[in-house]
Amino acid sequence: MSTAPWITYRPELKVLDCTVRDGGLINDHAFEDGFVKAVYDACVAAGIDYMEIGYKNSKQLFAKDRFGAWRHCDEDDIRRIVGENDTNLKLTAMADAGKSDWRTDILPKDKSVLDCIRVAFYVHQVSEAADMIKDAADKGYEVTANLMAVSTAQQAEVDQALEVLASSPASTLVVVDSFGSLYAEQIERLVKKYQDYGRATGKEVGIHAHNNQQLAFANTIEAIIHGANRADASLAGLGRGAGNCPMELLIGFLRNPKFSIRPIYQVLQDEMIPMSQVIEWGPFPQYHMTGQYNTHPREAMAARADESRRDAYVDFYDKLISDV
Repeated sequence: MSTAPWITYRPELKVLDCTVRDGGLINDHAFEDGFVKAVYDACVAAGIDYMEIGYKNSKQLFAKDRFGAWRHCDEDDIRRIVGENDTNLKLTAMADAGKSDWRTDILPKDKSVLDCIRVAFYVHQVSEAADMIKDAADKGYEVTANLMAVSTAQQAEVDQALEVLASSPASTLVVVDSFGSLYAEQIERLVKKYQDYGRATGKEVGIHAHNNQQLAFANTIEAIIHGANRADASLAGLGRGAGNCPMELLIGFLRNPKFSIRPIYQVLQDEMIPMSQVIEWGPFPQYHMTGQYNTHPREAMAARADESRRDAYVDFYDKLISDV
């Protein structure tokens, strides 16, 4: 029996970079092309399997004069960065249930440089999500099902959603810790539950962890230990609020010789340090609190954005527990 599995690797395990998509939630996706190109080049050079370049969200809800190009991922914008993407890196975009004009804005695969559509939804939106998944698959894409805020859903609701998704053409069921509130034991149970539902139709299980309690990397490892073969991460952990599992930690942990960590550190040095002087992300105390109380971090984000409230931890705590 193997006693040191951490020194080897699972070749079937694939990594997705969500730096631009998730990170864009802290600056309305107003990234300059140079930054997006640097992330893309780093993903290619590092051997990352997928890069999530943004959202396919509605221009009616997210006006183009207010949000950057990566909220909509029009073909011309993507191709301006990647050309025809003649690389081994697969490109993906996320479409939110209730926020995407998916019937029209997601083009047939033969007209798009995208390879995969990630459908994101809350448990009460599973019927629309199933339609979105089928639509994207029928158009020729690989599709994943990202059930958000699973930590707030009732077990019966999660089971019902997974039953629907198990019969869908989604290739992967992603465990999403939207609020960064889950612990290792909960991650284990969810990964095994998703596996149980997806096994009959050959689905993989993925993990997308937020870092509110500084557990995103640990929970990603936990998911991998229990058989999750799809893992999300972002450069320097860039992402909404507390951010995500840091790519540099994940790649260092995986031991797969196909990955190269040096290009990631190059982007951290050249791009992420300057960006950290302009926009803020990371597990600050307000995010610890919302993670511990399993609540959406929007109030924490608002507090961190207001310089007069940024360090008023006790006031934030008192208000948080009064609202719980």
